Amino acid sequence: MRKDIEFPVANDVYIAAVKEWDKEFLSQNRYVYLINNRGKIIETVLVMSRGKSAEQKTSTLRHGLGDLEPKTFSKIELISSEVLGLTNEYWVTFFEEGKLFERRFIFEAGSISDKDLVEIPIMEVEGVLAK
Repeated sequence: MRKDIEFPVANDVYIAAVKEWDKEFLSQNRYVYLINNRGKIIETVLVMSRGKSAEQKTSTLRHGLGDLEPKTFSKIELISSEVLGLTNEYWVTFFEEGKLFERRFIFEAGSISDKDLVEIPIMEVEGVLAK
């Protein structure tokens, strides 16, 4: 019976941390984005985030992003410098054409740094992609 259950893979969806100038606080801050590089709209997007280490853990945050058009991105949250030393985990859940997709993304402790910058798809800026 288990062999009859389909587990679709959520390819071409990314989580990225991008450093941006914050006009309100007059400082550089890092924001986490969800990127839909798929060819179709993804619907009812939910993102759960949390940070943890052996000694600490953060609150679990849940974000409802609604629908995300193809080849677009949406800001999820500010990631403060206090949690960059933790392993930060993001669970992304969405529907596409009536099928449920889920994927887990991880920023390992210390991996969000300027030395790990890469070109981010769709956004055309440098940032760090979660694994």
